[in-house]
Amino acid sequence: AAAPGVLPGAVGNVPAGKAEADKYRCFACHGKDYNTPIDPSYPKLAGQHKDYLAHALTAYKRGDGANGRNNAIMTGQVKPLSNQDIQDLAAYFHSLPGTLATHR
Repeated sequence: AAAPGVLPGAVGNVPAGKAEADKYRCFACHGKDYNTPIDPSYPKLAGQHKDYLAHALTAYKRGDGANGRNNAIMTGQVKPLSNQDIQDLAAYFHSLPGTLATHR
């Protein structure tokens, strides 16, 4: 099931997502490689699951309401994004080599 506000089966465009990430300077907080955030409490984005990224960005766009996330910086960054922009960003970050690991 798709996250509310995210089109089911929506496909992101990696080059368009890179352009959005550059435009909004996501690297300023999440690190140039999106694996080395400037603060350890900020998430690593590279290699993260597309559906999780799209869900998180959509929740920030919703803001403090139902099923939303409250973060002044992220809410401000995400507000102007369309649903397609969110899918594109999710595809781009997912396409990058990441350092995330699953421990069993």
